[in-house]
Amino acid sequence: MTTIDLNSDLGENVPDRIVSDDDAMLGIVTSANVSCGFHAGSPEGIKHTVAEATDRGVVIGAHPGYDDYEGFGRRPMDVPAATLQAQVEYQIGALIGLTTAVGGRVRYVKPHGGLYNTIVHDEAQAKVVAAAVRAVDPSLVLLGLAGSVANRIAAEAGLTVAAEAFADRAYNPDGSLVSRTESGAVLDDPALVAARVLRLVETGEIEAIDGSTITVDAQSICFHGDSRGSIEMAQASRDILTDAGVSIAPFVGAQP
Repeated sequence: MTTIDLNSDLGENVPDRIVSDDDAMLGIVTSANVSCGFHAGSPEGIKHTVAEATDRGVVIGAHPGYDDYEGFGRRPMDVPAATLQAQVEYQIGALIGLTTAVGGRVRYVKPHGGLYNTIVHDEAQAKVVAAAVRAVDPSLVLLGLAGSVANRIAAEAGLTVAAEAFADRAYNPDGSLVSRTESGAVLDDPALVAARVLRLVETGEIEAIDGSTITVDAQSICFHGDSRGSIEMAQASRDILTDAGVSIAPFVGAQP
């Protein structure tokens, strides 16, 4: 039986900036990439999300990003290597602390936003992220874009790596994500997204923005918690996969 993990970026809410329905999404996905506070979220809100994830058996991953709260961590940044490594280590450590406090465990790391997209192709920052993960806990899995430099660098550094695809984002013909500044970069039609997800899981193929077909080998599929219609897209995708006989399970194993 084919198996796939569904993940979502969560823990990003603060009282004056509510971007997602974490409780609803945690009823659909099997892995949660939880903000570590630099790009979004608050300690109290993050703790609530990891507590809910732990109670529901959803596997928890750290979601560190650039120190860019105003830009939601989505802007590319040129950060000195020592600074970036300390920032990533700090964020992972903070999430481990909050998760441990509620009886849970952080199992993997998925960089957020601008940092994630930078290390798709930037070896220097990819090496910094891999070094930070290894320094905190070398048993943590790195979750990165399928075919990315980040995944190759992390594997070379001795980390376990998992590849990810995106349900609600358009792809360029080279397998990278279309920039959010371009029209059509973010998808919001539940039926369309569900059909794309089923095709991806069954065939390893996805249609790029120019209509060409690209091959994506992924163990996890992401639904952005802050995308319009995110809950509907995730639920429709889970339903169509289940109806097709696909098993939905965490890519890194069940939460202990």
